[in-house]
Amino acid sequence: MHSFDVVIIGAGAAGLFCAGVAGQLGLKVLVIDHGEKVAEKIRISGGGRCNFTNTGTTHANFLSDNPRFCRSALSRYTPQNFVALMQRYGIPFHEKHKGQLFCDRSAEDIIQMLLAECAAGGVTRWQPCSVKNIRHLASTAHGQCGSSYEIDSSQGGVQCAAVVVACGGLSIPKIGATDLGYRIAKQFNLPLVPPRPALVPLTFDEAAWAPFAQLSGLSLPVSIETGGKKDKIAFLEDLLFTHRGLSGPGVLQISSYWTEGTPIRLNLAPDTDVAALLMHAKSTSRKLIANELAGLVPSRLADTWVAQGAALGHNWTRPTMEASDKALAALAERLSRWELTPTGTEGYRKAEVTAGGIDTKALSSQTLESTQSGLYFIGEVVDVTGWLGGYNFQWAWASGYACAQGLAARLGMGTTA
Repeated sequence: MHSFDVVIIGAGAAGLFCAGVAGQLGLKVLVIDHGEKVAEKIRISGGGRCNFTNTGTTHANFLSDNPRFCRSALSRYTPQNFVALMQRYGIPFHEKHKGQLFCDRSAEDIIQMLLAECAAGGVTRWQPCSVKNIRHLASTAHGQCGSSYEIDSSQGGVQCAAVVVACGGLSIPKIGATDLGYRIAKQFNLPLVPPRPALVPLTFDEAAWAPFAQLSGLSLPVSIETGGKKDKIAFLEDLLFTHRGLSGPGVLQISSYWTEGTPIRLNLAPDTDVAALLMHAKSTSRKLIANELAGLVPSRLADTWVAQGAALGHNWTRPTMEASDKALAALAERLSRWELTPTGTEGYRKAEVTAGGIDTKALSSQTLESTQSGLYFIGEVVDVTGWLGGYNFQWAWASGYACAQGLAARLGMGTTA
C-alpha cells in the first residue's frame, strides 16, 4: 500500500496546478489520470495555443447556482499571478481579443510549465492509471486531517489523508472525459447541479434551417441575447452559420445561458439604425434591396434574407425605391431582432465545457473542501462555468491554488502568502 498526503484525480489544468502548489508547500502528492496523454484539453485548446486566462476576469464572468461562490478563489489567485508565473518561465504570449491571453508558440509551453512546477514539488504522477474504488476511513492517524482514504487503482493501492477530484466534466469525450467526478460525489452523498453542455453550438429543425444551411462557413459580428427582462443576457461577438445551425463565439457564449424551448434573439447589424438607412435609400438609391443590405451584412446573407421575404408576406426582391414603407420597416425589424428557437445543441461532443456539476452548497469557497471531510473538488467538475475567453482556465488555476493552500493548512504544512 503506497502512502501520500494527497491524491489528486485528474492531470488536467486544475489538477496539475494544484499538485505543483501543494507539493511546493511540502505535501507528498500523487496525481492519477486514466488518459494516455497528460493535459490533453490544454493541448487542444485555443487552436493549440491555449487561451490560458483573461486579464479582465471577475466573478461576473461565471455562471453557477451560487454566482458569488467563485469570488474568494478568484481574488486570491488572479490572472496577474498566472502571468507572473509564465514570465518566470520565459513563455511568450499575446493578447488576442478582449483580454484573452494566448501562448505565442504552443499550448505545450503551458503543459511543460505545469509539469516543471510538479517536479519542483516532488509530485508523483501515475498515468495512465484508472481509479477503481475509493474508501473513506475515519482516522486521526494521518496528519491533522482527522480522516483518511484508501484508493484502489490499476497501479496498486494508495492511502492518503485527502483526495482532490479534478477530473473535469463530460465535454469532449474523444479525449477521455468521463463522469467519474460526479460518481465520486454521489458515492459520498454530495449534491449535484445537473450537468449540461456549455459553450456549445446550437442546432435547429432541419427543414426550418434548410434556407440557411447554404450559408455554412459565413460569419459576421452580431448582438445575441436570450432570457427575459430579469434574466436577460447579451453578448456582442461573431456569429458563424453551420449546416445544422449556429456557432461562433457569440453563440457559444449564449449557449451557456440558453434553456431548452426558449428563443434567442439576434441583431445582425448591431449599432446600425437599419430602418433609417433603408428609408434614406428609398429616396436616393435605385439599387435592389439585397444590394443595399449587402452594405450591412455579407452579400450571401443579404440574398438569402430577401429571398425569405415571400414566406413572410413581403416582396423584398424589388428595387429599394419601389418597396413600401411597411415592407422596409418589417425588413429592418427582422434584421435587427431575428428571433428563433433552437431545437438543441451539438452536445458534449462539441461542448468546450460542462455547466453544472458539484453543488457549491457542499463546498467551502475558501478551500474547495466538501462537507465530506478530506474530499475536495476543483476546476470544471464544480458548478462554476466561465465565459468563453480564458475564464475557465483562470478558474482552474484559482480553484487549484485555493485548494492547495487549504490542504497545506489542514495537514499542518503552513501556506504561502
